[in-house]
Amino acid sequence: MPKPGSSVVVLCVLVLLAVALTVVPPSSNDGNSGTQQLVVYCAHDATHAASVIRRFERKTGILVDVRFDEEANKSLGLTNLLIAEKANPRCDVFWNNQTLGTIRLMANDVLQPYVSVNADRIPDNFRNADGYWTGFAARLRVYIVNTDNLSATENDVAAALNRDSLRRVAIAQPLFGTTLSHYSVLMDQWGMERLKRWHNSIHKRGIREVRGNSMTRDLVVEGICDIGFTDTDDAFAAMDDGRPVDIVPVRVESGRTVCLPNSVALIRNCSHPAAAKKFIDYLLSAESELMMANSSARQIPLGPVDELQLPSELRRLQMWAADGVMLEGAASVNQQVLDWLTMEYTGR
Repeated sequence: MPKPGSSVVVLCVLVLLAVALTVVPPSSNDGNSGTQQLVVYCAHDATHAASVIRRFERKTGILVDVRFDEEANKSLGLTNLLIAEKANPRCDVFWNNQTLGTIRLMANDVLQPYVSVNADRIPDNFRNADGYWTGFAARLRVYIVNTDNLSATENDVAAALNRDSLRRVAIAQPLFGTTLSHYSVLMDQWGMERLKRWHNSIHKRGIREVRGNSMTRDLVVEGICDIGFTDTDDAFAAMDDGRPVDIVPVRVESGRTVCLPNSVALIRNCSHPAAAKKFIDYLLSAESELMMANSSARQIPLGPVDELQLPSELRRLQMWAADGVMLEGAASVNQQVLDWLTMEYTGR
């Protein structure tokens, strides 16, 4: 005989099971039902990227699960993570704050091609012809100059860098970040032996080597150094504070500048390809580039935008960026440069 009340318990369980079987959770795929979503790995600063992502969510209704990496070497860290996850990708879109690591992912078969509807906005030298990656919203490598101590002209900077002493010049350690990218561009232009001679020469002449671009900037801002190798976003932080600084573009021997765009790429075998393509389209739009241009980082639009909405100080930078060197060659030697520098600094 069943115990009193047991039939009621069984009935309740059956009802709950029936309800559970009829409830369909919201879809996380790219179908027409439910809420669409996608996973983005982002190496761009969260402070600046978040507003662009939230605008995309409001415009499309697609939810973005974003992973930021806050380490100093965040671009390399996310690149290595994507390679490690290649067999079972969790990410749909990689928004990198540089380009060399993204090109490395293409070589490692982590990416799949997608030619965005907005790709034609971007000049050919800032995108892969087959659609594996596309650049947008760039930084430039520049010399930041303390204008109380030195005129901010290309000739004056070149003369200062040819002095016997570089004790009033600063550069970040080149093991990571945009300084590593800068070294890779020089390697592509010069070859390894000349790069090594240049590296040894600037250190023998006493260049001040610090941990990062912001420290380089600060030495110039305080007048301890006259010139620093840095990026436009760090330089603008000093300009916004009213410091006596200006910038001069870094040019390689060909006369071209070192322009380092953000880049965006679709991950091979990702889970949400339709939503991912919409996100890529948005990042490559004029609206997105203008948002990033008007942020404190002053990212330089690579495609055409409404000039009336563009900060006036970016107009000369657009001309400098248009002279940017092709980056595929630098990407192909990036690991070789890193291996050499690792031996140089750590002995292993």
